[in-house]
Amino acid sequence: MIANEMKRASALMAPADRGSRELAYERVLRLLDLTVETRSKPTLRRELLRWRDLIAALYLAIEVEPDAHDAAAFRCLLRFTPEASRQLCVLERASSATGGR
Repeated sequence: MIANEMKRASALMAPADRGSRELAYERVLRLLDLTVETRSKPTLRRELLRWRDLIAALYLAIEVEPDAHDAAAFRCLLRFTPEASRQLCVLERASSATGGR
């Protein structure tokens, strides 16, 4: 669900979409907080909290940062599990087909 919200936010990078983008990031942060609460493994919790800092920075950013969203945040999220990591090649192909966006 976190990845779904991140994908939704990636479609809201126009300046006029700021309110909707912020709501998407708020949902990401809430889902992430709930996920962190249920994890007992300290190393995973630490990495999730580090990733949360990336999302919080995007949420607070005055200027829209599509590259930071795609590269730093969304792709990083997909690296948390081997199953999700397989999605990266699909994203690369889609990005190449659309010229980076």
